[in-house]
Amino acid sequence: MLTNHTTLVRFLIEERRRYPDASGDLNSLILDVTLACKAIAQRLAQGELGGILGSADAINIQGEVQQKLDVLANDYFLRANEWGGQVAGMASEELDDPYLLPTQYPRGKYLLIFDPLDGSSNIDVNVSVGSIFSILRTPNAGEDPELADFLQPGTEQVCAGYAIYGPSTMLVLTVGTGVHAFTLDPTLGEFILTRPSIRIPRTTSEYAINASNRRFWEPAVRKYIDECLAGKAGPRGKDFNMRWVASLVAETHRILTRGGVFLYPRDSKDPTKPGRLRLLYEASPMAFLIEQAGGRASTGRTRVMDIVPTDLHQRVPLIFGAADEVDRIEAYHRDNNDAGGRAPLYGTRGLFRTSVG
Repeated sequence: MLTNHTTLVRFLIEERRRYPDASGDLNSLILDVTLACKAIAQRLAQGELGGILGSADAINIQGEVQQKLDVLANDYFLRANEWGGQVAGMASEELDDPYLLPTQYPRGKYLLIFDPLDGSSNIDVNVSVGSIFSILRTPNAGEDPELADFLQPGTEQVCAGYAIYGPSTMLVLTVGTGVHAFTLDPTLGEFILTRPSIRIPRTTSEYAINASNRRFWEPAVRKYIDECLAGKAGPRGKDFNMRWVASLVAETHRILTRGGVFLYPRDSKDPTKPGRLRLLYEASPMAFLIEQAGGRASTGRTRVMDIVPTDLHQRVPLIFGAADEVDRIEAYHRDNNDAGGRAPLYGTRGLFRTSVG
């Protein structure tokens, strides 16, 4: 049955053979992560029959209402990865502080950072959700990490990926040698390589943004979206389609599957939050995947992978996908993002513009 198929285990072994001095700890850690993902997929498949829908009657560090499966998924990640000796510590969207391993377990040389259940608000309506993870080297192998040890830029990641729980469960992964997608075969309990070496086209006619926030957008973002909406009659000379799923994993998976660009830009809706997505366990791992697939990931002003975190739960704007579109959006932030773009008398053509943007 597996004659013409590559399992995740085989893929990782073949990758490791390219580095004779590798210990195999990274492979073991990735497989432990996938064990947590399989457990989450199994519980999700039960739906309401498994009693996992609804609120957990708690608020996490993000100020968000935790769903029952948020708590369960977080526990699956911790239990699957704390004992094997590959990690020195972990950090999660659902925990205020880094997770220190129980004293009986050895400390390894990696740090695991994860969002155990992205898009959990979609669970009750049976829309795709996912898990996101990022793996870093710890500065002091064999020791409990400090908070500062987790605050590494995305360029330091050795692995990043996500699982998407949809009609099929898929794992999308990079270890710095491209992006590869694996589909879970439920009869074998194994992830099988189904899409090797994924590439994102440089151009697209599809974008994803939450249009309900338009009144809070910066001028650069409004300019870009208005041009897309103008279609063939506008300056872009072609029609665009808009998508929005409210799940970062689902949005990323669509772009890796058929191209596109995703925008969750800086806005003025909440001045205390310069961005909405968390850098360490959302923006950075997705940026790593997107760049490895030939796309770009930016805040609109700077490359996401270059940002040095200052806080475990730091938020940033995130724009990623087709390289040409991200280039254009960055150019608009440089050239068309002055405060005058919000004033009634001022637009991109100055005082005597006939229509107000």
